[in-house]
Amino acid sequence: MSDAATVTTAALADTVRAERRGDIGVVTLDRVKALNALTTEMVDSLDTVLAGWETAGLRAVVLDSASPKAFCAGGDIRAVQENSLAGDPEASERFFATEYRLNARIAEYPVPFISLIDGICMGGGMGLSIHGTFRVVTDNATLSMPETGIGFFPDVGASYFLSRLPGALGVYLGLTGARVSAADALYTGLATHYVDTAAIALVPAALADHPHQPIDEILRTLSTGPAPVTESTLAEHRALIDWCFSADSLAEIDGRLAAAGGDWAAGTRAVLARLSPQSLQLTLELLAWGKQRTLRECLDAELALTRDVIRTPDFIEGIRAALVDKDRNPQWAASRFLGLDGDGRPRWLH
Repeated sequence: MSDAATVTTAALADTVRAERRGDIGVVTLDRVKALNALTTEMVDSLDTVLAGWETAGLRAVVLDSASPKAFCAGGDIRAVQENSLAGDPEASERFFATEYRLNARIAEYPVPFISLIDGICMGGGMGLSIHGTFRVVTDNATLSMPETGIGFFPDVGASYFLSRLPGALGVYLGLTGARVSAADALYTGLATHYVDTAAIALVPAALADHPHQPIDEILRTLSTGPAPVTESTLAEHRALIDWCFSADSLAEIDGRLAAAGGDWAAGTRAVLARLSPQSLQLTLELLAWGKQRTLRECLDAELALTRDVIRTPDFIEGIRAALVDKDRNPQWAASRFLGLDGDGRPRWLH
């Protein structure tokens, strides 16, 4: 590790490691037992490293994971719920503000940012990867934005990146929280490259050892076979997804799914019926709003939304059912969400 890297990493959380390999910076998430669920300290450490490396003369930065199961399972959302119950929402706001600042930094980073997604990548993990230049997936990769199932909404800039996926794929993924395979990620553009699981650890060294070779070419060279795009289930159901999820309202989406018939449509209706009605309504409007906004505007709107949503009964109940009691049987309240104004600010029934 260089002296510059030592100085940069001196104050890092012990769940984040950083080193320089030649002109390549490598940051590793190392909260293995928690599947790299992000804490405020982890996010702040990541931001500190990247800020310090912006003018360090690096050719690229790689973000990987020490976990064999996960890239990053998302934010430590149970801690957010505990803050709300303890009457300390400011602690949660600090987490989200720090996280969204990091998302913006990754999107605007001065050198290519490369995420190595081998395993689970959910919620906050999407925010760490999707905004970067290159997103490398393996057969083990599973991506999702499952927030509507916990009474929350797709954040970390999802109102920007989901709304820009082809057709109605972003609306489908945002509403249902459907899990995306490596093939699906490549099909949608959420991923840029495919590398076999056994070769993913070779990426940092390959980049460092070939300083004059284009990064895209190095990543393609490491692939042991053709990208499995043809295995995408999203591609298989694309026509139905576009028709059903291009509707303007939740009721119309449900009506189109009912009219479509078949196992896929029936299963999708059943999924939507289990999710927070308030979260579904908010997500649908947020994605429509975000499609015409910049990433910074989307992150600002999402931060404002978090302040309200983490105080709602559905969020408290969603975390209880998913992460505390784990009965997977949330009892959702009637939606209090009335819509977004032109600036993306929510209106609530009081």
